[in-house]
Amino acid sequence: MRTSVPGSSAGGSTFALRAAVLSALARPRGAHRSTAAGFTLIELLLVVAIIAIAAGGVGLALRDSDANRLERDAERLAAVLESARAQSRASGVPVRWVASSDGFRLEGLGHEAQDLQTWQLSGLVVLAPQSVLLGPEPILEPLSIELSAPGHRLRVATDGLRPFSVRADTPGSEVLR
Repeated sequence: MRTSVPGSSAGGSTFALRAAVLSALARPRGAHRSTAAGFTLIELLLVVAIIAIAAGGVGLALRDSDANRLERDAERLAAVLESARAQSRASGVPVRWVASSDGFRLEGLGHEAQDLQTWQLSGLVVLAPQSVLLGPEPILEPLSIELSAPGHRLRVATDGLRPFSVRADTPGSEVLR
């Protein structure tokens, strides 16, 4: 019968084997994995979802509102009226601005009626007046064209000397641009 003596080769390997098994059982699961740095798939998907929600919010915030389109239409009308006024003075021919339900046209610049220029904002209404004479005289009567859209109202006005400008609808209000 063999007896193993501590320190002998047979007993040492048994002891080492027991120590290895006990240490393996005492180790928590997953501790044998390396501790490599990185992100899990769930973390990456969460970041992509947050970015998508933020981009959607920015897209909605930058949408063109009716107030902005009304203001752009009013600014365009002011520029067209001032240009027609200058052409009328230069040519000596009276020019008439005429509003319609879809837009406006200028009459008297070489053609009896130019093509209809449409509004950018659907639903825009010209409240008053429907027609304006931009005669060849250098000084006009003070006039104001009121533009309205649901919930918004602007005026394109001149005092007769200064260029047309866009104003808020209240009398004596400040020039918007």
